[in-house]
This record gives sequence, structure tokens and C-alpha cells, in this order.
Amino acid sequence: MRRLLVLLLLPVLLLAGCAGGDDSATPDGTGAAALADVTVTGEEGEKPSVEFEAPLTLEDAAATVVTEGDGAAVEEGQQVRAHLVTYDGATGQELESSWEQESPVGFPMDSTQINPALYEGILGAAVGSRLLIGVPPQAEGTSTALVVLDVLDARVVPTRAQGEPVTPPEGLPTVTLADDGAPTITIPDAEPPTDLVIQQLITGEGPLVEQGQRITVQYTGVTWPGGEVFDSTWENGRTAQFAIGVGQVIPGWDTGLVGQPVGSQVLLVIPPDQGYGPEGQPDAGIEGTDTLVFVVDILDAY
Repeated sequence: MRRLLVLLLLPVLLLAGCAGGDDSATPDGTGAAALADVTVTGEEGEKPSVEFEAPLTLEDAAATVVTEGDGAAVEEGQQVRAHLVTYDGATGQELESSWEQESPVGFPMDSTQINPALYEGILGAAVGSRLLIGVPPQAEGTSTALVVLDVLDARVVPTRAQGEPVTPPEGLPTVTLADDGAPTITIPDAEPPTDLVIQQLITGEGPLVEQGQRITVQYTGVTWPGGEVFDSTWENGRTAQFAIGVGQVIPGWDTGLVGQPVGSQVLLVIPPDQGYGPEGQPDAGIEGTDTLVFVVDILDAY
């Protein structure tokens, strides 16, 4: 699967526990004066222009509101959708921009999953705001980062599929759910199908997923044969977000999830040619002949 913008930012900005010290940044609060010489211009909805004199170094996190939105305040536990652009404080160079990717990023307001400077800078900001956030050097040899972020949306996203249960036909892998919704997948003692299988286990009541949308999911993946778990958001403790139907994930996902109602749980049985192909994924223990079985909870789409 291709790395998304939010994943590209994880090592630099979003990885929890990397910001220096215990200092927090609040919009127009402590540390905002450090950003006084940074100029942000641009029309609402368009990529901003950012000017500052490099090198710029911050010892502590800092945040300020460039433009105040008129929406509700962002709360802990919500899923935020945002456009952002980042700059290297040492050189003044642009690092990454979701505007260039033509797709906003999504991430949870969870201090264990995103960088504390971003978490504190966004928490409490009104939806529709444009924020300027300064992230101090993450480790020795790294530099300050500046982030201009437009908060497009913030909402509560369920943690598991919700809808009408469906009884699947016999012969498919069986799925049992823990109290929290985490699936256990049992592979039958049989040869896997050679064609892609798309089977709803729970039919959600939300809108149908459209090609090009960014979806939020929980999933567990196992191999057939063997039934070994090779990846699971339930075990990792975090949901996943990515664009669907545009080649950012394996073909079986693009085909199997577009058109499904949000809120659904879908069983995907994916033959090798619609998975990782003859090369497999050795790092994940997937051989080129393995069929992949996923149980995917579709939590959100926008």
C-alpha cells in the first residue's frame, strides 16, 4: 500500500512522544509570540503562502490562530479532516502539502497517536480555522517544523461497524467478534477461492463509499492457508485512513470496498493477483501464493 501524506508526516510531526519537553501549545496562548515573525497569507480554501526568515528555531511548541473559524470547537476523540502544509524551519523549504496531493488528511484527536504540539494546537480550535503551529526539533539533528493547517471538519467516528448482521454462505472463513468488535478469523480446511470474494457481515446504514473518497477503517488481515494474522488495527490500537479506488491500496480493497455502505463490516477473500502479486510481502510474512482474508469495518468516508 502506498504511503499517504499523513503517514509521510508520522516520523516528523504526527508521531506521539517526539516533541521536546512537556510544553503544550494552545492557540494564541503560551509560545504564540515565537511565531510573530511568521507571515501567513492566502484566501480561505486555497493553499496559503508562508514567509519567515530562516533559520527559525523553537525550543517549545507554539500555536496561533491565523483565521478564526465559525464552527464548533475540536474535541478529544474526534476525527479531524484538514488541509496542511509543512515547512522546514532551518531552510525555509516546503516539506509536504496536502493541497499538492489534492486530498485532505485525516487523523484522530488522540494524544497517543499524534504529536503533542499538533494535538494541543488543534484541540479547542473552531472548525473552519486556519492555524499556525510550530513544532520544536524532534531529536538531535532535526529542525523546527512549521505547520499551517486548515481545520475542515471534526466529528465523532464509531470504533466498530454498526448495522444489520448478515449470515454469510457456507465455505467462507468464519468470523467471531470480541466484546469490543475485534474480529477473530478462522480459515476453513479447504482450498481458497480463485476469484475475489466480497461478503458483507454487517450492513451499515450510511452512504455508499465512492471512488476517490478517504475512508476510515478498522481491519484484521490473515493468510489463507495458515490463518496467521499479519496486520490488525485492533492490535495496533489505531484506525487507518486512506483514499479508496485510486490505487493507494491493493486492488482487492479498491474493488471490494467502493460501493459498500458506511458502517458495514466486509469480509474480503483476495487471491494473490489482487493482493500483493507473485512477490508477496516478505516483511509481513505473506508469500506470493497466499490468499489474503480481511475483515474490514468501514467507519467513515468523505
